[in-house]
Amino acid sequence: GLDLSAFVLFSSAGGLVLAAGQGNYAAANVFLDALAVHRAGLGLPATSLSWGQWLDAGGMGSDLDESYLKNIRNLGLRPLPVEENLALLDRAMVSGEPHLVLMGVDVNKLRTSADRILPMLRGLAGRPRSRQSLVQASIADRVAGLGDVERKEALLDAVRTQVAAILGHDGAQAISPAKAFNEIGFDSLAAVDLRNRLAAATGLRLSATLTFDYPTPRALAEYLASRMSGTAQAVPKERPASTAALAGDPIAIIGMACRYPGGVRTPEDLWRLVADGRDVISGFPADRGWDPDLYDPEPGKPGKTYTHEGGFLYDAALFDADFFGIGPREAQAMDPQQRLLLETSWEAFEWAGIDPHSLTGTDTGVFAGVMYHDWGLRMGPLPEDVAAYHSKGSLSSVVSGRVAYTLGLEGPAVTVDTACSSSLVALHWAAQALQGGECSLALAGGVTVMSTPDTFVDMARQGGLAPDGRCKSFGAGADGVGWSEGVGLVVLERLSDARRNGHHVLALLRGSAVNQDGASNGLTAPNGPAQERVIRRALAVAGLSAGDVDAVEGHGTGTTLGDPIEAQALLATYGQERTSGQPLRLGSIKSNLGHTQAAAGVAGVIKMVMAMRHGLLPRSLHAGTPSDQVDWDSGAVELLTEQVSWGGYGRPRRAGVSSFGVSGTNAHVILEEAPQILGEPPQVLGKAPRSHAASGSSPGSSPVRSEMPGVVSGVVPIVWPVSGKSAAALRAQAAQLRVFLDTLDDDALTAAGR
Repeated sequence: GLDLSAFVLFSSAGGLVLAAGQGNYAAANVFLDALAVHRAGLGLPATSLSWGQWLDAGGMGSDLDESYLKNIRNLGLRPLPVEENLALLDRAMVSGEPHLVLMGVDVNKLRTSADRILPMLRGLAGRPRSRQSLVQASIADRVAGLGDVERKEALLDAVRTQVAAILGHDGAQAISPAKAFNEIGFDSLAAVDLRNRLAAATGLRLSATLTFDYPTPRALAEYLASRMSGTAQAVPKERPASTAALAGDPIAIIGMACRYPGGVRTPEDLWRLVADGRDVISGFPADRGWDPDLYDPEPGKPGKTYTHEGGFLYDAALFDADFFGIGPREAQAMDPQQRLLLETSWEAFEWAGIDPHSLTGTDTGVFAGVMYHDWGLRMGPLPEDVAAYHSKGSLSSVVSGRVAYTLGLEGPAVTVDTACSSSLVALHWAAQALQGGECSLALAGGVTVMSTPDTFVDMARQGGLAPDGRCKSFGAGADGVGWSEGVGLVVLERLSDARRNGHHVLALLRGSAVNQDGASNGLTAPNGPAQERVIRRALAVAGLSAGDVDAVEGHGTGTTLGDPIEAQALLATYGQERTSGQPLRLGSIKSNLGHTQAAAGVAGVIKMVMAMRHGLLPRSLHAGTPSDQVDWDSGAVELLTEQVSWGGYGRPRRAGVSSFGVSGTNAHVILEEAPQILGEPPQVLGKAPRSHAASGSSPGSSPVRSEMPGVVSGVVPIVWPVSGKSAAALRAQAAQLRVFLDTLDDDALTAAGR
């Protein structure tokens, strides 16, 4: 009822050309346009202006990210500066039209992108859709007569081409087949756009969640291929459970990897450390923000620790994020335990001779022991761009999930926290999963990084720390635990599968068991009968008697209560009825490394596998005189105060490994020397140390054996291929290989080239 000269509505072109993923916004703007047309029909003044993007105007579109703006430009639309938009406003007000679309259009872009032109703008392109787009639109016809392999490759090319067009790249070659869509710049709008394009090109009805269900171009292409061949399942079939377990198929260890204090970066490094009898306990790290006044030699001082030494991974802060496609902000928010386990997982598969990329989509499982969850607590307030990654960067569940996600593993991914028994419990459950057919390959182990000094302070309150930071396992001088950190993993496979797949078997996991102390003499107090029971259970599972086992890698924390209880349990089980006349040999790697906590049990496993292969049992340090709190005469158990040759006794070498957690959860595993297979070549105990972010390198491929026939000037050529993801990584790998080769004698060096 007002006598208006103008009635102007500021609408948006988003209602007409950018509606994908913006249905509510589109509907609101189209309503404004319709209102103007309705008023004009009643003879009332009305003009609705559907604006395109304004540049540098400070309006609602000023905070759009670059990927969104890039998508606008790829559609053939051109954001306009304020001056041009104001000029368009002046022209619109004298046009007499109730609805006008005011936006910049790049006609040349429309003509070169005719296969994806918006219907509203098709008339502006000046020519029909390109021949290329017509070919792409008929992709269903193109692949109809192809075989499975050719069909998948053709569809992969089509997917990559469409992804490149959406992201504004020049061609399909710019798109990695293996990278997740979110990693290459996709947002929800791009995902819907890709779904629409592929639906039109293939004639298939596709879900809007397509890029989440099939998160890489290759996975999506394989899904499309299965749909077009009629083999896709509405719900993927479960992989058939293995029947090997019914036949008692043993579990084989086919790969190992680790990082422990003292510069230990490989199982070979670990073996050299224990064989040489080295002690690697040293001072607190200086890069973690710990209070420099944390140490006080007088026990009982609140908030203080009366030791200032332990076993540390001084390079725990280093991480090759680029290698795994992880951005710097996310890497900063990741718990170092996630980073270490991820890198060590890659190395474990390499050590087994398996290309980690080949495991994508397989039912490989990940079982990781983790007991520290304090990374987020120490970080304090974070910048917003880092805080967005904080929650999943700190969750212990993500420690195992990160490995599965990064490598595309689809078996069980489980994080285990039973404190210091975590890695052996993880090993036990991995073996159970393999025997039950839940997975056909498994990673198992544990990781510990102490982001804060809290565990030192807490144990100091209880008076349970060794003042010098050293575990004097089963020795008369035992005076407390020495804390340490590390990461260790083994790769497990059913023996029949390992042989069929050509994987070298390092050792067998003959049996394992887990139990609980129950109502012991205190929540955290160890319980001797429970430890006896877990040992007897593991022996029963293995089908062995106590006399069939030659040595035990003990838990051996060096505490005045825990060591005697453990030793008495070993004497009551392994120390009885030893018909071979040989005592059980007892040692602990904690005497070298300290107590690596969630990574302790697996350290013992790696040590004993290497000991079997070398035929030597290393001595335990700091235990020249066995503990007088143990009745050593009650059974045939002997502390390894000196290195001992490990004979075979006419049967495979066998060893037990024990871990007991403060939670009361006990674990024991029994290892057996790898069976000799007719015609199996001798193995080289040594591969190049993996590269490290400190030198700008990345985990690369393991050295590949290469036969080099012929002799040149009396010298047998040896080729050891080296690879890296970048030039810097390659140089770092070569440098580390050179250092490693200096540790080999001539016989081992020659064997390495075979």
